[in-house]
Amino acid sequence: MKSPARLLLATSCVVALLSAPTPAWSANKPKADKTNSVDCAKVKCIALTFDDGPGKYANQLLDTLKKTKSKATFFLEGQYVKSRPAFAKRMAEEGHELGNHSYTHPHLRDADEDKIREELTRTQDIVKQATGKTPTLLRPPYGELDERVQAIAKEMQLPIVLWNGGSRDWATRNEKAIYDEVLKNAKRDGVILMHDWVEQTVKVMPKLIATLQKQGYHLVSVSSLRGAEDLQPGDIYPVGTDDENLSAETPSSPEAAEAEATEDGD
Repeated sequence: MKSPARLLLATSCVVALLSAPTPAWSANKPKADKTNSVDCAKVKCIALTFDDGPGKYANQLLDTLKKTKSKATFFLEGQYVKSRPAFAKRMAEEGHELGNHSYTHPHLRDADEDKIREELTRTQDIVKQATGKTPTLLRPPYGELDERVQAIAKEMQLPIVLWNGGSRDWATRNEKAIYDEVLKNAKRDGVILMHDWVEQTVKVMPKLIATLQKQGYHLVSVSSLRGAEDLQPGDIYPVGTDDENLSAETPSSPEAAEAEATEDGD
């Protein structure tokens, strides 16, 4: 039988452990999904990113990514997460990284601060509802941002991810053109802009991934790339990206994407 003194000491230790403060940084700070099996400091990595989804062909794309053991980052529009929650949920379950691409794809620089917050907050909420995970990155529609957008991103604990290579898939709708454009822009730690609502992008993906892998690339989420592991809220990545030069890589308006993505209501 333990002595009263030993019992008192044991009780005090338990109380101390239970009352120990939780580190402040751990509370409410979203954790980015990373491709933990790949060290991009040691191997050549590239990140394929898909905007405006989940698109109509996302399930087929996810099949290809799963078969090739590749990871991607999906910048989701809240309105399409609402219409295709199962696709968003699958993205999360299969270890892909989720980002916020607004709710209705507006020009955020033309919006007031309340509208910016509404667009981003609605998307955060609906993605969390559909997937159980909160987006950890922001890609503003058209790559457009200003000091207000950056300040609100910081307030919402979101680093900003743009890109340094495109596919022009939305413009060409041609498998060979998409394939050639991505390979032309591929480089170590590159962030490639694509769209999962473009059927030709999804169809050419097996061939494109096979070629990238033959060239030594590991396809990972953005947060696994060198220089992106410790992004802070409001940071812009890739470093030195000039959003004024990004407009040529995005559709002049999202109407075509929106019409396609809501077609058939699936």
